[in-house]
Amino acid sequence: MGHHQTIKDAGAGYGRLADRLNRFPQGAPPTELLFKILRVLFSEREASLVSLLPIKPFTDRRAADIWKMPLAEARKILGELADRGILIDSERKDGVIYTLPPPMAGFFEFSLMRIRSDIDQKALAELFYQYLNVEEDFIKALFFEGETRLGRAFVNEIVLTNDNALHVLDYERASEVVKTASHIGVGICYCRHKMEHAGKRCAAPLDICMTFNSTADSLIRHGIARKVDAPECLDLLGFAREHHLVQLGENVQRRVSFICNCCSCCCEALVAARKFGFLNPVHTTNFIPQVIDGNCKGCGVCVSLCPVEALSLVAAGDPGSGRSPSKKARLDEERCLGCGVCVSGCRHGAIGLVSRPERVLTPVNSAARVVMMAIERGKLQHLIFDRQAGESHRAMAAVLGVILKLPPVKQAMASRQFKSRYLEALIKRSIRARRR
Repeated sequence: MGHHQTIKDAGAGYGRLADRLNRFPQGAPPTELLFKILRVLFSEREASLVSLLPIKPFTDRRAADIWKMPLAEARKILGELADRGILIDSERKDGVIYTLPPPMAGFFEFSLMRIRSDIDQKALAELFYQYLNVEEDFIKALFFEGETRLGRAFVNEIVLTNDNALHVLDYERASEVVKTASHIGVGICYCRHKMEHAGKRCAAPLDICMTFNSTADSLIRHGIARKVDAPECLDLLGFAREHHLVQLGENVQRRVSFICNCCSCCCEALVAARKFGFLNPVHTTNFIPQVIDGNCKGCGVCVSLCPVEALSLVAAGDPGSGRSPSKKARLDEERCLGCGVCVSGCRHGAIGLVSRPERVLTPVNSAARVVMMAIERGKLQHLIFDRQAGESHRAMAAVLGVILKLPPVKQAMASRQFKSRYLEALIKRSIRARRR
């Protein structure tokens, strides 16, 4: 009841915008803090216009039709929104395609990825801190609803042995994301910039937030990120590892759009991991550390470096011997991300990486991830019946095409949620085809 009252009191434009944001799998709980944030980022007219935009990518002509205005006026508004990182515009051979990204990873971060004077970034950062670090609704919805996560951890490639390397797929390497990207942009770390305004920033590097491919292209053209080449970006990855930062990136195999170099004190995902224990906010790597008891000196360096408090020191000696017990490191596997930061910091060769018993599955692309998240969060209908997308049969066909490539369990969830005999028949046909 409180949320409905908050929307009512927010103003019609902001209320409709909040409703639009929450049709996407990664929503934003409509509290008073959210509406304060939206008022900083949008005028009420802009909020009303953006609330009408499709969930799926759209053209300027589609926006003009929805807004019932001349094409030139629509293009001007779309350009202004892209200049501020509210929209992502992708240049293609057949024209420009626009996308409204979710709040995270999306226009929340883009608002603090550069120094700006057109908004009060200190006030905005303080609102973000309250909404994300004090209130818990947004973080819980973002990181812990469903099984499919927005992000995943990348293993520290420097500590991989030759045996480990045999088990690492290309898409699991941050370096491979860099080498294969069509565009690379680097901006200010949103998390540390926010914490700087809150007076809580650590000493980790600031200019190190990485974006790739079409997202990077848009952010570079609008001055939100600076263009870098692959060698410079690889050097930044190395620089981040020297500072014992954790690489967290988009949870897809192909065309990753971002990699963050995260510290345990400022990154919302890592703060959430410590705050909520074993509920991993991002998918782990396919590795896990193994402590070699005979080499462990109990120095505690690995414990201090672990970003999610998965390591601790325990007594190693015989309590009945009369001597002071020594210490050794112990791993809590349920908390561990498998990032390898502990391995890089151990001076005694007491920790190594081994493969997890079961591989972590990563969605092929962003379309598959979004559909899986929508199925798990009960929002599939918003993707299929996107009222502003136009040509709904094409939108439905695109979503169904993704569903038919999902694992059988996800297909069954989609079928129950959609309650369609047509979809059920398609899924059965797809299963029979796989068995042949």
